[in-house]
Amino acid sequence: MALRFEVLGTFNRARAASLTLPHFRCQTPLFMPVGTKGAIKGLANDQLEEIGCQIILGNTYHLELCPGADLIDELGGLHKFMNWRRALLTDSGGFQMVSLLHLADITEEGVTFQSPVDGKSMLLTPEESIQIQNKIGADIIMALDDVVKTTITGPRVEEAMYRTLRWIDRCIAAHQRPADQNLFGIVQGGLDPVLRDICVKGLVARDLPGYAIGGLSGGEEKDSFWRVVAQCTAALPDDKPRYVMGVGYPLDIVVCSALGADMYDCVYPTRTARFGTALVPEGVLKLKHAAMASDCRPVDPTCSCMVCKRYSRAYIHTLVTKDPMGSQLLSYHNLAYMMRLSKDLHNSIIEGRFPEFVQGFLQTQFPKGDVPQWVCNAMEAAGIDISMCCSPFPFSGNS
Repeated sequence: MALRFEVLGTFNRARAASLTLPHFRCQTPLFMPVGTKGAIKGLANDQLEEIGCQIILGNTYHLELCPGADLIDELGGLHKFMNWRRALLTDSGGFQMVSLLHLADITEEGVTFQSPVDGKSMLLTPEESIQIQNKIGADIIMALDDVVKTTITGPRVEEAMYRTLRWIDRCIAAHQRPADQNLFGIVQGGLDPVLRDICVKGLVARDLPGYAIGGLSGGEEKDSFWRVVAQCTAALPDDKPRYVMGVGYPLDIVVCSALGADMYDCVYPTRTARFGTALVPEGVLKLKHAAMASDCRPVDPTCSCMVCKRYSRAYIHTLVTKDPMGSQLLSYHNLAYMMRLSKDLHNSIIEGRFPEFVQGFLQTQFPKGDVPQWVCNAMEAAGIDISMCCSPFPFSGNS
């Protein structure tokens, strides 16, 4: 095992921890920006270090397509190739089963993809996924799992869960660098509590360095989403990191952290930046709106990032409608926001004021008291009183 996980503080189910990886010592809860091909669009690595980024996520499928794992290995691994001194995580390529399903054929052997680049066929087996990730050299590597959308029901969900358990053994057997890289298993099972429970128990029995909760953020109802997270975090070991895959909305991260999760990733902060939207304590700020054209305030007056210190909303409004620099500046700000959120979560748990942090976060996002009912339900399960944040008639929306 190539990690050390030390819980430094808790509040009910929430925890703040130190996660020591081969290339960096991280603080959790933490958010990982997605650098699909070894880069965050529009940002240099020194900028990512500047805002406190701890782990970057790379995509095994895309890195193997171009430039290829063999070349990355020859050039000293992905850390050296992209000149990144902190931690890296590579996904297994399994998510592409969902996102590129029209190009994929799933069997017990593995997944056959049709390359969106040149149309060539590519077979990704559990063994091949691990071999590629061993060459890439990330601190954390993910087992290949059989992913189905949470909106799918019936026997396909059960088939995928049991196949995920069979594939984890093939991944473990293929893993050649356990002293340098940490193999995480992924809990599947859709929205079925029984299947999720079987998968959790099966993975925990393998005594892996860490565990992910997969198959969420695919269109399911939020009330179902948080219940799966709550079930899995309660059943996973206290002394191992818990990673909820594909989660990037700030509200979701606060809720999942209250339920005992530690790690998150998503393209959302940078993707929404490219559409001219900034993340702010009140929710989002759409810089393309005409009202921004003469607004001389910073994007977020409470933010100390380079963008908020130097540029006005009016200036960025001009850029986002005409110049790529606008999306780069907003990507920088949005990731700075996510890093600050992660740090605030960590510190509030350590300092024994996590409930107050959650209350303040919700009151800022929902000043009218219209906190979604699913958030109220989740916080009740997490043992956090948010009654002062809610109107007498909680909002029932799925937002």
